[in-house]
Amino acid sequence: MTTLRDRLYVVVFQSDTPAGRRFDKTLLLIILASLLVVIIDSVETVHSQYADLFAWIEWGFTFIFAVEYLLRLYCSPKPLRYAFSFYGLIDLLAIVPGILAIYYSDAQYLMIVRVVRMLRIFRVLKLSPYLKQANYLLAALRGSKQKIIVFLVSVSTLVTVFGTLMYVVEGPQNGFANIPTGIYWAIVTLTTVGYGDIVPTTPIGQILSAMVMITGYSIIAVPTGIFTAELANAMRGEGLQHECGVCHKRSHEQTASFCSQCGNALFKKAL
Repeated sequence: MTTLRDRLYVVVFQSDTPAGRRFDKTLLLIILASLLVVIIDSVETVHSQYADLFAWIEWGFTFIFAVEYLLRLYCSPKPLRYAFSFYGLIDLLAIVPGILAIYYSDAQYLMIVRVVRMLRIFRVLKLSPYLKQANYLLAALRGSKQKIIVFLVSVSTLVTVFGTLMYVVEGPQNGFANIPTGIYWAIVTLTTVGYGDIVPTTPIGQILSAMVMITGYSIIAVPTGIFTAELANAMRGEGLQHECGVCHKRSHEQTASFCSQCGNALFKKAL
């Protein structure tokens, strides 16, 4: 016989059941609504007219999140483990702003804590329709990690060299007061952002600046290409996973009907 605690655990923690999916989707809508209130409340003209209304709405969201947090503590098999987990701390932060607002009703700095609630949206990744897609992204990130590190080290070397050269060429009299300032300029220029707060004025500096711009256009798409290639490999690899029932080999061609190692039929014909 299942107890109330067991039933609550299925609803609150398990997203592979109809009740759990409904709970997670409802919670997601509430989180999005609370973020929308934070965004609207940040507009000064709106806040000045409806401050009291937004305060009551914030307390309402705080009450809902507090009830949910207490339910998770109640039905969790290991409450302390949940309380100090990533999601447990985020759930706690979701109710802190409302509690502090009781004592600091006009504390604008609480908005950043309220925006932390957005991290709870990552719970949606536990829903089965999105879990496989999230695994693709994680596999692509793992596969491209070393290439991205090599790329970042190379770019860091380039901006250090270009920044140092620009400091030597332009000097403090033209705004390049030190090497870190030159490196900052090189990063802004190499990434094609171009704030324009520091610009070279000498002919040599302008030539060097043009070289940095051309280099930026040449390499800016490299990390995107690396990640895209790894993502394609991850999605293609999923299609190649046909485990043989005899030798248990997993990797086969996507159109393969027989195991390349033992010759066993990979798919049984329906009778």
